[in-house]
Amino acid sequence: MLLEAVRADARLAKWLKDLEREDDAGVAVALPDADELPGVLLDLAVPHEDINELVALRARLGRDAEAMTLLARCVTRFVRDMGEIGKACEPPPFPDSAGALGRFFPLYVYVASVPYVRAYHRERGVPEEVTRRTLADLGRQVAVHRRRRGTGGLLFPWWPALHFHGELFQLGRLQFQRGRLGERTGRAVASAGRDLGPGDPCLNLHIPDFQGPLSPSACERSLALARDFFARHYPDERHEIAVCHSWLLDPQLKRYLPADSNIIRFQDRFEAAYEEATPDDGVPIGFVFGDPDLPVAGLPRRTSVERAVADHLRGGGHWYTGHGWFVL
Repeated sequence: MLLEAVRADARLAKWLKDLEREDDAGVAVALPDADELPGVLLDLAVPHEDINELVALRARLGRDAEAMTLLARCVTRFVRDMGEIGKACEPPPFPDSAGALGRFFPLYVYVASVPYVRAYHRERGVPEEVTRRTLADLGRQVAVHRRRRGTGGLLFPWWPALHFHGELFQLGRLQFQRGRLGERTGRAVASAGRDLGPGDPCLNLHIPDFQGPLSPSACERSLALARDFFARHYPDERHEIAVCHSWLLDPQLKRYLPADSNIIRFQDRFEAAYEEATPDDGVPIGFVFGDPDLPVAGLPRRTSVERAVADHLRGGGHWYTGHGWFVL
């Protein structure tokens, strides 16, 4: 059974106990049945090749009373603070011993949460098109898992929590997460003369995969959409600063890519907030080549970005997360 594998993990056993103490009154939790589930999954952009397995696992899940109780508790905790920044209940990764149902269990939590996030979006007046494209990131994450592991699942089950909790929205090419300035970025913004600092609202920019080029025109359109969207739907929040924490902001990329490349033009929008001292080579390898554990010696050099990442590492260099901000 699913929970036997979960309880065998000390960290997850504590998570289970914490959930059991939650008040689960007042939230109706239901999963679509086998006939309805394929349509719901397709609306969430879950790849076609994973639909049959998810429908079959839905039947197994329904026969496991303990797992269904856990699902209800997860959904209840997840939707209780809908829209509040930093309050999402993030499903942890289950151990491999939990099998296929463990790989997909967080996805069922998100599917059962769909009616609540849609209701929240309607309350805020969020257009249906924005809702659809935002929640479709769930399917993108299943595709990322398959690209890296060869099976369906969620590689980072905590990531879609932002989308399904009213904290992150897909607006054109970019994703925008309602957040707050961290200590170091906030100090950098204040030092630049802005009347803002640590703890003040901001928008965190994310660059989703499988979305085509990061062209300047696509970024401009996204930023224009974001300015209008958050002023219209979150007028009580002061979103003057956009921030980004990404390997794409590593200034070392300017050694390898031309000044008019999409990545460098994206970098040029930002003021540096602070420098990262700890290298993280696996992040660019994972994003560019699909698997962070690939050996450096065998990395292909088919594109300018592939050549930049691979040649820098082969030359003994490292890649770092860049931290930047700009005024919206």
